[in-house]
Amino acid sequence: MAYSAGNRLPFESASKLGHLNVIESEWVKSLIDDFEIDDLGLGSDINDSIWDTYDSNKEKVLQHIWVVDGSYVPVQENNKEVAFVKTALMTIEQSKIAKIDKEFPHPLQLQEIMKNSALFHSTVFPLKNIKSGKGNIYDTVRHSIFDSIKIEEQGLYFETLKWLVYEKWNMVHKNSPDFQCPHFGLKIDDGIGYDKDVDNCKFCGKEVLLTDMIGFHLDMSEDSAPVTVASSYMMIMETLMLFTVIRLHWESKDKNLVSETLYIKDGPMTLGGQYAKLVPCIRNFLDHAKRIGRPIHIMGCEKSGKYFDYLHTIERFIPLNDGEIKYAVLSHDFIRKEIQRAPEHINPYGSRTNYGEKVFVILDKNTQMVLNMSPGEYISSSDFPRSEDIMGLGRILATLPSLISRKYEGALYPIELVNGIASMSNYPSAKILQDFVRDTLK
Repeated sequence: MAYSAGNRLPFESASKLGHLNVIESEWVKSLIDDFEIDDLGLGSDINDSIWDTYDSNKEKVLQHIWVVDGSYVPVQENNKEVAFVKTALMTIEQSKIAKIDKEFPHPLQLQEIMKNSALFHSTVFPLKNIKSGKGNIYDTVRHSIFDSIKIEEQGLYFETLKWLVYEKWNMVHKNSPDFQCPHFGLKIDDGIGYDKDVDNCKFCGKEVLLTDMIGFHLDMSEDSAPVTVASSYMMIMETLMLFTVIRLHWESKDKNLVSETLYIKDGPMTLGGQYAKLVPCIRNFLDHAKRIGRPIHIMGCEKSGKYFDYLHTIERFIPLNDGEIKYAVLSHDFIRKEIQRAPEHINPYGSRTNYGEKVFVILDKNTQMVLNMSPGEYISSSDFPRSEDIMGLGRILATLPSLISRKYEGALYPIELVNGIASMSNYPSAKILQDFVRDTLK
C-alpha cells in the first residue's frame, strides 16, 4: 500500500517497473493473448435470457407519488463530535410532473410542485466527548432516538413503528420481535408486550424502550457512539416515514388509494445487521397486501454501487428499439453468479436483509436504472424472483417514463426534488453546523 499525501509531502507513486516480472508467467501470457475476444457476442449470450420487453400501453399510470430521502453529517469541534440527521418526505402529483419539459425544466414549475408538499424530520446525536446531566452518551442516544420518533408529527411515525412490529394490520395481537436487553445484554425472547411503548426487562427489571428493539444500542459503548448510529437512524426514519403514508392510505376510507400510489425510497430496500429484524415485519405486510388484492407499488432506486456499475457495463449489449422499455428481474442465482461472483452461501442472497428484489430497467439509450421492487414474501429458491412474482411491476414500469429527469443519468424527478430538501451537503451546510456546534459547546 502506498503512502498517502499529507499537508507537506506528496503521495507515494506506483512503481513503473515493479509489474514487469509478472508477464514471465505462462498463465499470465496466455491471459494476455486471450484478452481481446469478441465481448459483444459474449455479453449478449450472458444477458439475453434475463431481459423482457414491456408494453407501455398495457397498464395504467399511477397518479399519486410519495418519495423519501435522508442525509446525515458528522461534525467535530474541539475533540467533541455530534451527528446531525435529516429525512424528508414529499408528495407529487404525476399530472404536474408530466407537464415539465424534460430537457429544460422551468424553475417556477419545479417550485410549484414543491410548494406545501414536503415534511422533514431532523435530530442530533452526541457521538464523542459530550456529557449530559441526565446520563452518558449510550443512554442519551437511546432516549434521543425514542423521543425523536415519538414526538415528531404528534407520534405518527412512532405509531407506524408499532403498526409494523406488532403487525396491527393483521388484527392479531403479538409481541415485538426479540432483542437484547440494553442494560445487561440478555436476549428478551418474547420482546415487548403488544402495543406497549416501553416495558420492563424480565431479567433485570429495568425499563426497555420499543426503539431498543431496533438495536441501535448494539453499536454503541458507554461513552461514545460511531457515526453509523446516525446513518442507521436515517435509514430507519426513511422507512418509517414512507410506511406512515402507506399506513394512512391503507386505513383510508378510499380503499383504492393505497394501490393507486407509487411509493419511492431513495436507495435500496434493505436493512442490515441488527436492524434487519424489522424486515420480516415489512415483508409480512407487503405479502398480505399482495394476497388480498391491494398491491403496494413500492420501489427503491440505487444510484451507485455494484449493481449500478454492472448495469452500465452491460447496457450497451442490450438491443433497444425506440419507445421500448427493457427490464430484467434478477434471480438470486443470477446475482450470485454474475454480480457477486461468489460460491453458494448457507444464507441465500437477501434472505435476512432485503424486502425488495433487484430489477434493471432501461427506458432509453440514456436512461438506465437499478430499482428494488417487492415480491411480498421472500422465497429462497435460486430462480426466485421472476417477473410474475414482483408486486405491481407493470404499473410501476408504466409510470416511470413520465418521471424521468434529464439533469442526471438515470434520474427521476421525485428523487431529485426530495434530495434537494433532505440533503446536507458538505458545503455550506456542514460548515454552518460546525459553527453552531462551536458556539453551543464552548
